[in-house]
Amino acid sequence: MNAALGTAGITLGLAGSLVGAVTLAYGLVRHRPRLVGMAGVYALLIGLGALLAVFAMERALLTDDFSLTYVAEHSSTRTPLLFKVATLWAALEGSIILWAVVLAGYLGLVVRRFRTRLTDPMVGWALLTLFVIAAFFFWLMSGPANPFTEVAGAVPADGPGPNPLLQNHVLMAFHPPMLYLGYVGFSVPFAFAIAALVTGRLGEGWLLETRRWTLVAWGFLTVGIVLGAWWSYEVLGWGGYWGWDPVENASFLPWLTGTAYLHSVLVQERRGMLRVWNLSLLCATFALTILGTFLTRSGVIDSVHAFSESDIGPSLLAFFTLIVVVSVGLIGWRGDRLRSPGTIDSPLSREGAFLANNILFAAFAFVILLGTVFPLLIEAFNGDRISVGRPYFDRMTMPLGLAILTLMAVAPVLPWRKASGELLRHRLIWPAWSGAGVLVLAVVLGARGLAPLLAFFLAGVAGGAAVRQLVLATRRQGLQGFLGRANGGMVVHLGVVVIAVAFAASSSFAHEAEFRLSPGESAELAGHRVTYLGVETIEYPEKTALKARVQLDDGRIFAPALQQFPFATQSIGVPSVRTGLTEDIYLTLVAAPDDPAGEAVIGVLVMPLTVWLWVGGGLMALGTLLAAWPGRRRRPTDPVSAPVPEHRPAGRVPADEPSPEPVHALRGTAP
Repeated sequence: MNAALGTAGITLGLAGSLVGAVTLAYGLVRHRPRLVGMAGVYALLIGLGALLAVFAMERALLTDDFSLTYVAEHSSTRTPLLFKVATLWAALEGSIILWAVVLAGYLGLVVRRFRTRLTDPMVGWALLTLFVIAAFFFWLMSGPANPFTEVAGAVPADGPGPNPLLQNHVLMAFHPPMLYLGYVGFSVPFAFAIAALVTGRLGEGWLLETRRWTLVAWGFLTVGIVLGAWWSYEVLGWGGYWGWDPVENASFLPWLTGTAYLHSVLVQERRGMLRVWNLSLLCATFALTILGTFLTRSGVIDSVHAFSESDIGPSLLAFFTLIVVVSVGLIGWRGDRLRSPGTIDSPLSREGAFLANNILFAAFAFVILLGTVFPLLIEAFNGDRISVGRPYFDRMTMPLGLAILTLMAVAPVLPWRKASGELLRHRLIWPAWSGAGVLVLAVVLGARGLAPLLAFFLAGVAGGAAVRQLVLATRRQGLQGFLGRANGGMVVHLGVVVIAVAFAASSSFAHEAEFRLSPGESAELAGHRVTYLGVETIEYPEKTALKARVQLDDGRIFAPALQQFPFATQSIGVPSVRTGLTEDIYLTLVAAPDDPAGEAVIGVLVMPLTVWLWVGGGLMALGTLLAAWPGRRRRPTDPVSAPVPEHRPAGRVPADEPSPEPVHALRGTAP
């Protein structure tokens, strides 16, 4: 039943995407608007197919239908309800279903948004691109990654359940969907970029139409990355939240290029410059999401996050190559029409700062990409297996991160075109005092070291610049001053500043030790007293937990544990954390005692300001929401209601006025 329903859903989605792509391509090439206008029907079929596949898989998971290989290999009768639902995206085949249903959702929103303009070639080519992407993922589900394959032979009575690391924390239910909402969301601006290149409508109108889509996708990806860091901190038991793991890097790469795009697109909107660069960033961002899926799901890398191996690597790599070749080919084909009409007047200007920002983000992405794929290239060429460790990433990215903080401190006070020295001095007074205040406070509290103190000072200046902008905006507009791209962006900057301070503090001033203690014995670390009280064993339906009882100096009892799952060969460590505004105390049971009266090894890690990492992530999400809040700006591709005058009055067109996109319709269609 579930196999039949799921297969029907995949078949419906594949047929809808293939037939839709062929129909739209024929209609666009042969100028048949009636065919192009049928895009909504095919998008509906894709959506129904994806929903049917999700329904069938969730039904199979919740009813323990072990006749499906996916359920038999990744679920169990003992798995708690929440993690049964989340098992949909716990392994390869199910995660492809998630990708397909998220893509179908975005596709439906695009059709809804442009429902009165489906015959516009720009919209038509964008939908065609989305149909091709949908066809690829439904094809994966129909063949190399079929989630509804039935078990050969006898149906097992039970399964092993999800990977133990994937059923240890509630964030498993939210972290992957957020990442996929971000990953897949970038397909919409990518599709419009391809449409702009194909149609030759390379003005700024398509950018304005897709800006909010990019921002929303970037916001989801930001939240997904922060939740992933939180999950890593709470589950993996090593006390860190970011280890430059290849799978972490895979999600960070499109975030970097997406961030660069969200800044440089402002230059194109205001000055008409950086057109090739912006198109390249959009295409690179979507291509990197496919590369990230390849790294995560193909099994080519060893990672604590790579929970599946498969044979779909060549297919994903081929699709990634296709995206790169088509993007580069189209950009090269339209090269002459992408020349910018203006130049940057002065490096001390808003556009000069955005250009420097983009260079830094591009360098950041290159450094991480090189460190991530270099071992794969070495293995591919000579068979040697090497790894690029954390020291490389720390050493290479620290100066880039400090340089980005410097730009965040200066860029918000810069005007467009050119800044005078007097204006800069006037506008930087607040931020400079803010930076000096943060630096003095850090020194008084005991912070030492050039790099962390420099990070605190720059973060203080950047935070002061963002607060200055928000104060000025709210003076003029009240609470409305928080809305809009510029002011929402300043809230995002505040989130980044908070994360930067928390990162510098937690990575530079942590104290760590392991203590071998008998019941009743105590140890001290960084002014905290840790007393080991003993262990207890607790049986759960899906696991057995050996919990240590550890008393901290305030008398509260914490319980770091080792958990044993029936089908797992190794115990899974579960930390217990006392979270505070100034520091976390992170406790782990490193080694259990041989008997209840024996010695246990307790790991203690004191990390300052860690909770502010998650607060900063929340601020970034809030800022993204404020920046994406709908404004009153007219849609640039809407038909104008008044006739356009044939002759402009004498005078120069303001350079910062966005060029309205010409509105075209296919031959024979109504506007």
